Amino acid sequence: MARTKDPAVRTMLIERAAHMLRIREPITLRSLVAGTGMSTMAVYTHFGGMDGMWKALRQEGFTRLAGRFAALTATTDPVRDLAALVAAYLGNALDHPDLYRVMFDATFELEDLKAADATLEHLVQAARRARDTGRFHPGTDPLELAIQSWAIGHGLVSLVATGPLPPQTLDHGAPMLTALYISVGDEAARCRTSVEQGWKQPLPPATGPGAGHGATG
Repeated sequence: MARTKDPAVRTMLIERAAHMLRIREPITLRSLVAGTGMSTMAVYTHFGGMDGMWKALRQEGFTRLAGRFAALTATTDPVRDLAALVAAYLGNALDHPDLYRVMFDATFELEDLKAADATLEHLVQAARRARDTGRFHPGTDPLELAIQSWAIGHGLVSLVATGPLPPQTLDHGAPMLTALYISVGDEAARCRTSVEQGWKQPLPPATGPGAGHGATG
């Protein structure tokens, strides 16, 4: 008889595995379910085994990031929207620091590589809108600018979520993005206003470990 899958159990196992990785506790079938009241069969029921669990673990960070991006509402200001996406990226990483540590760990495979790659497309589309509406130079490459924006966010939040620097480090994000977007053609004063508005936009309510420590909080 097939066992019923419970999304809450699946999430709990993923978050438990991510936490165990962070504290460097060995992860086995038995240690993963120890103290949860579940048997090792739960891992097979929800993931097909440990290999499936590892793939799901890395994928989960991108799944939550995609949800965070999808919750944002596009405005008539694409530069604001681009900055808001970077702020949302920071918020997601800080709300789910254990999962964030695994997202870019190539040691583990992904369940759905295309879905993970699609998260970047949100930034690409915002950058393309900014170029097409005349905010950026006509020759601006949306993909290149999206990667540069992502790199700024990733570098800053890595120093806070997985590194030694305080949350105030994230305050450098807005001026760094402003400088980047001015360099590709945006007007300085207008750019500063757009980026600051996007950087401070309210983020969707957070859930899971670390909730309540968003990028703009």
